[in-house]
Amino acid sequence: MSINDEILKRRTFAIISHPDAGKTTLTEKFLLFAGAIQSAGAVKSNKIKKSTVSDFMEIERQRGISVASAVMSFEYRGLNINLLDTPGHKDFAEDTYRTLTAVDSVILVVDSVKGVEEQTEKLMKVCRMRKTPVIIFINKLDREGACPFDLVDELEKKLDIKVQPLSWPISRGSSFKGVYSFHQNNLHIFHPNRGADDDEIVAITDISRHALDEHVGGEFAAQLREDVELLKGVYGSFDNEKYLAGDLAPAFFGSALNNFGVKETLDAFIEMAPPPGAREAATRRVEPGEKSFSGFVFKIHANLDLRHRDRIAFFRVCSGKFERNAFYKHVRLNTNLRFTNPASFLGQKKDVIEEAYPGDVIGLYDRGHFKIGDTLTDGENLSFQGIPSFSPEVFRELINTSMKAKQLEKGIKQLTDEGVAQVFHLAIGHRKVVGTVGQLQFDVISYRLEHEYGAKCSFEPLNFYKACWITSNNAAQFKDFCDYKANHIGRDKDDNIVFFAESEWMLHHYMEQFPDVNFHFTSEFK
Repeated sequence: MSINDEILKRRTFAIISHPDAGKTTLTEKFLLFAGAIQSAGAVKSNKIKKSTVSDFMEIERQRGISVASAVMSFEYRGLNINLLDTPGHKDFAEDTYRTLTAVDSVILVVDSVKGVEEQTEKLMKVCRMRKTPVIIFINKLDREGACPFDLVDELEKKLDIKVQPLSWPISRGSSFKGVYSFHQNNLHIFHPNRGADDDEIVAITDISRHALDEHVGGEFAAQLREDVELLKGVYGSFDNEKYLAGDLAPAFFGSALNNFGVKETLDAFIEMAPPPGAREAATRRVEPGEKSFSGFVFKIHANLDLRHRDRIAFFRVCSGKFERNAFYKHVRLNTNLRFTNPASFLGQKKDVIEEAYPGDVIGLYDRGHFKIGDTLTDGENLSFQGIPSFSPEVFRELINTSMKAKQLEKGIKQLTDEGVAQVFHLAIGHRKVVGTVGQLQFDVISYRLEHEYGAKCSFEPLNFYKACWITSNNAAQFKDFCDYKANHIGRDKDDNIVFFAESEWMLHHYMEQFPDVNFHFTSEFK
C-alpha cells in the first residue's frame, strides 16, 4: 500500500471542551463503539471504581479531571483513528494548545445546560486561528438545558463561526424523546440509561408521515416538523468544503453518558473529517505525501508506568514513513537516533509498532534527548512552527522541604521538559522560580514530585505579574535595563534572559522607557 493510501486511511483529532462538559465520557464512548474497550469507566461515580481509560495519572483519578492530554489509537470502520483527549481546565490550557498543533480536526463538546463557557471560547479561538475543522457535540440533552435554537445562536456569536445542526433534538430534559438526523434521514429514539443501538434507529425519510407521531407522540412530532421546516429554510444543504476550511461547524445533539448520539457523531466525523494535512515549517510547507520522513514532538510525559520510570515523547508523523530501528536525524542536536520500541497508545496501554505514517501519533522512549517542539527527519533541517511556551502568569518560589535535593532537581527538570511548568533562576540569590498559567498546576507539581520522585517541596508566592523574554540590538540599553531591574532578571532552562514584571502598568512603562528592548510573550522569538 502506498503512502498516499495510508494517509487516506487516517484521521487524527482532539476532543476539547470546558471542564465537566462530558469530553472524557465522549472519548470513552467512542472507544466503546469502536470495540477498543469493553466497558467505559465513570469519572466521578463513587459506585464504579474503574477509572477512565484516558485519565491514567493517579491525581486525575482522585480529582475526576484530566490534567494531561492522553493519546488513543484504534481502528474503526477500516480507518486508523488517532484520538487525543485534552485537559479542559484552564490551568492546563498550554497542554491543550500544544496538542492542537498535532491534530487535523477537532470535536468540541458543549454542555447544553451551561452553554458556551470561558474556556470553550479560548480553545475555539486557537482552532479558528489555525483554521482547524470543528464538529460540535451538544451534550446532556437528557437534562433540562437551554432551548436548542438559543444554543445554536450562542455558539455562533461566542465562537465566531457559522454553526449548522445536522441533527435536532425532540424536546429535552425529562421529556427528551431523541433526535432526528438530517445527515442520515432517520429518527434516533432515546431510552434513559440504555443508550442507542441499531434497533432503536428508525428510518423516516418523510417526517410528515404518521409514523413519526407513533414513535414520539403527536405534540412532539408537530414541534419537530415546525423546527425542521425553519432549519431547512435557514441553513439549506450542508457544505463540507466550508467545514474543511474551518468556516462552518456541523453540530450534533446527544447524551454521551447514555451513549446517545455518540455513534452518529463518530460516523459523521469519519465521513467528513480530513485526512492528515500539510504542516508549516520555518523554511517551507511540508506535505504529508512526501517520500522523505519528518515529524515533531508535541508532548513529553515521564512515569506513565511507575514500575519502569519511563519517559515518553509523543510524536506526530508529518510526512513519509517512520520505521522501527531506522536512524533519524534529531535536528536540534544534529545527531542520529534509533528507536527500538516505538509505541502506539490506548491511554496508558502501549503496543510496539513497526511503522507509522503521516497523522499517526506515536510514543518514542526518551533518554533525555527531546524537548517539546523537537524535529526528527531523514536528514533535512526542518523546524515546525506553532509549538511555543507561553508567558506564565502565576509565580512561586520553589522551596525544598526534604533532604532529597537531587531527586527534587531531577523531578522539576522533568516536569519542565514536559511543559507542566516553567522554571527560572533569578540572577540575584540563585532562587528557583516556578511559573505556570494557573494555580492548580502547583498542586499537580507537588503531587508528582512527592509520588514520582520522593521529593517534598513548598511554594512561596511571588509578587510578579508576568514573565517576558527580553532581547535587544542595543547592547548598551539592554545592559542598562538589566542592571536597573537586576532583582527581576532571571534565566529560563535554555539560558534565555527573562524579565519578571511587577504589574501591567509597570511593564508598559518599561516598554516606553526602554524602546530598544524587545519584550516577548512566547518562547517563539528567535
